[in-house]
Amino acid sequence: MRTANRVATLLLAVALLAGGLLVAVEALLAAVGSPGLLLPRWYATLTGTRWQDGSVRAVAAGVTLLGLVILAAELRRWRPTRLRLTEDDGWHLHRRSVERRLARAARSVPSVRRARVRIRRRGDAWRPRVTATGDPAAVSDVEFAVHRELDRLAAPSRGRIEVRLIPARRTT
Repeated sequence: MRTANRVATLLLAVALLAGGLLVAVEALLAAVGSPGLLLPRWYATLTGTRWQDGSVRAVAAGVTLLGLVILAAELRRWRPTRLRLTEDDGWHLHRRSVERRLARAARSVPSVRRARVRIRRRGDAWRPRVTATGDPAAVSDVEFAVHRELDRLAAPSRGRIEVRLIPARRTT
């Protein structure tokens, strides 16, 4: 899907570039006083409209901003909704469900309370990031619990597990 998004982005960028160049050529021809190449019906409008007009600048700015927003949205790396188990079998797990299970596994460690897990993916490797409230000395126990849960899920080769344990605040 990532490849399809990149191809769509490339096609959109080329279409926007070609359209922008066409408009620029037509406007240049209108400024010189010759009829347009592809848009002879708009010739009168183009010759009567000046760049200094507020509506022309507002439309140009709006179209440019819209194009940049669409391009940025297409190029942004979105978090996957599904995580592939292995290359060849076609099985997937929902990312949010895996994050909940890993958070539950981290909370199963006795000194850990609230836990949140975010999974990042680089290629086929899963990289869980655990943020929890609890005793900072329990980092290895949390890593072990998360590794055990990943083994139960038959996770593919995984990167390191980032564990951040924040000591609980004591109110007196």
